[in-house]
Amino acid sequence: QVQLMESGGGSVQSGGSLRLSCAASGVPVSSWCTAWFRQAPGQEREGVATFYTDGRTRYADSVKGRITISRDSDKNTLYLEMNILSPEDTATYYCAALPWHCSGLREDGYLHWGRGTQVTVSS
Repeated sequence: QVQLMESGGGSVQSGGSLRLSCAASGVPVSSWCTAWFRQAPGQEREGVATFYTDGRTRYADSVKGRITISRDSDKNTLYLEMNILSPEDTATYYCAALPWHCSGLREDGYLHWGRGTQVTVSS
């Protein structure tokens, strides 16, 4: 059974940092397509960062240079290190996984999703 569980969200002030975790079971994060998405109130879900199966990464333009996706194969966990946060980063953050035919930052195609973790950035 596949399960993805996000954690690490919280409330921070503008300029602060957070590290989100996505603990996976039934999904080998080191070899599947994995990604972080976020959804702000009243907005569509958008891709933030992704790992392709060959280890390449891709980031949304809005987060380049501030956010880093990483993974730990021993812990089977996906991470999202977020720095220089701004109120525009306020959203629920989700991790997602797909075994092949990676769809990058497009949410269509991802088969497995976590329930999300809330990030709130105050000015």
